[in-house]
Amino acid sequence: MESNFLTVVFLPLALFIIMLSMGLGLTLSDFKRVLIEPKAVILGLIAQLILLPILGFVVATIFPLPPQLAVGVMILAACPGGPTSNLVTYLIRGNIAVSITLTAISSLITVFSIPIVVNLSMQHFIGEEAALQLSFVQTVLQIAVITIIPVSLGMLLHYYKPQFAAKMEKMVKWLSLFFLSLIIVGLLLKERANVVSFFLQVGGVTLTLNLASMALGYGLATVSKLHKADARAIAVEVGIQNGTLAIAVASAPTFLNMPTMAIPAAIYSLLMFVTSAAFAGLLARFSVISL
Repeated sequence: MESNFLTVVFLPLALFIIMLSMGLGLTLSDFKRVLIEPKAVILGLIAQLILLPILGFVVATIFPLPPQLAVGVMILAACPGGPTSNLVTYLIRGNIAVSITLTAISSLITVFSIPIVVNLSMQHFIGEEAALQLSFVQTVLQIAVITIIPVSLGMLLHYYKPQFAAKMEKMVKWLSLFFLSLIIVGLLLKERANVVSFFLQVGGVTLTLNLASMALGYGLATVSKLHKADARAIAVEVGIQNGTLAIAVASAPTFLNMPTMAIPAAIYSLLMFVTSAAFAGLLARFSVISL
């Protein structure tokens, strides 16, 4: 699979499908939930939008990473939670409403925060060598087009054709996972000469980021005395990022066009399913939930 075809065709298509699937399960009331359950939503947004990028910076600094891979970790940390988090939250009996609300609102806010975080990261880790920079206005518009439009389309279908949207949502979610798998395989094949090296370099840091972010979300919610279902939702939301968006920002020709920076997101996207299963297992083991 040619990398150009992968990034120009498959990547935007996969992101469109993923965001469409999220929109199919959204209603306007999900955005209003911050008024209904403000504490859980606000704490979740603080963890997702502020604490996670800080955690990503700390992890990327502590681990001896090449500059491009360090920036790749920051791109991942700057992205919103992925729609997969809603499915995992459902499986571990978390608060689905809080999870969906956090995914929706963080997806809107990160349209503006991603270029800021990424450019600051490139200046720090790459320095004067960072000839590439994300144009703030252009990047905001591009991310808005590839995220907000399909989400809005999904919401319209949900509003006008709820039964059709409900049937379509399940199919689209599986289709999005299929395309994400194709993208990860394509990236790893393209970088096959360095795959082992990259995995050794970023496998530990992405696993650390994933586990630490889930612990951060769960710990913050627990200390704040939120309901356990809310704590589980926040933990998963902070721990499962929109890897497809991170890959797009790193490797798509309209963004940074640096496939190496997408490697952390690709490996993270594989690991997050394993850690999510382990998290569910731990909750079941300690009788927090019944599976």
